[in-house]
Amino acid sequence: MKKLLILSLLALGYQSASAESLLETFGTGANTFTMDFVTIGNPNNAADITGAPNPAGSVAYTYNLGKYEVSREQIDKANAAGSLGITMVDMSSYGSNGANKPATGVNWSEAATYVNWLNTSNGYQAAYKFSGSTFQLWSSTDAGYNANNMFRNSLAKYVIASSDEWYKGAYGNLDGTWNNYPTGSDNAPTSVANGTAANTAVYSQANPADINNAGGLSPYGTMAQGGNVWELTETAYDGSNNIADENREIRGGAWDFGSVRMVASRSNSNNWPDSGYNDGFRVASVPEPSSLSLLAIGLGGLALARRRRA
Repeated sequence: MKKLLILSLLALGYQSASAESLLETFGTGANTFTMDFVTIGNPNNAADITGAPNPAGSVAYTYNLGKYEVSREQIDKANAAGSLGITMVDMSSYGSNGANKPATGVNWSEAATYVNWLNTSNGYQAAYKFSGSTFQLWSSTDAGYNANNMFRNSLAKYVIASSDEWYKGAYGNLDGTWNNYPTGSDNAPTSVANGTAANTAVYSQANPADINNAGGLSPYGTMAQGGNVWELTETAYDGSNNIADENREIRGGAWDFGSVRMVASRSNSNNWPDSGYNDGFRVASVPEPSSLSLLAIGLGGLALARRRRA
């Protein structure tokens, strides 16, 4: 009965005063690991029309976004469990290769391979299509094809966060308003080497912090969408998602950049298929197909007028 009540509230666009946190488990035996997600509600929200791209951040459904960036340990264990062959940059010169450090140097195709394994190892459809190691677009003859996003299979559960999914989790407030920075403020956060104090972020530093010790949270409860490492999004830099090898958008800045790279008005392009020592990514979890139709109930008229918090 309780589960039915929760699902009904989500279907009506309900969003509580604090974000819900979820813990999901992947792998088996010695290769078991967990991933924290936070729920991003307020479906069908009005977009921000002052950020980049413009408009940005409107998402029609409730979804879950990784609370933290993907860690080195999460890649290592997926590699061992699925024989994925994903490589990471040696970060000995930037602090350490610790298990909880962000997984850097993972290019977009490798991030997609990781996400595909999250899906297939749990009985879900792969999100991204490959021929060998070459990323391809889904075609109209493929189950789950979506003409509006030929990168992502609509039947998948786990995905690389899209530009809009990432933007909403970073800059959105639970009431539908927007912030300039991913820490719930229009003012630059305080620079720190690590820690979890409110309105702090890891930037202008010598090294990245552990993924769970990398600054204050966004209003939805995500950490380090500003600073620590740049984050790849699923989305092509031009927003079209119709050419397999086009440049992808990266967002959020990194530990070795200043605060200006974290702002909502700053969107950057990552040359395909490169990934650098300060690039990472974040996973999202989208509704299963059977849930999408339920979530559509009662959404009409729920979009809130956009205003920026003072």
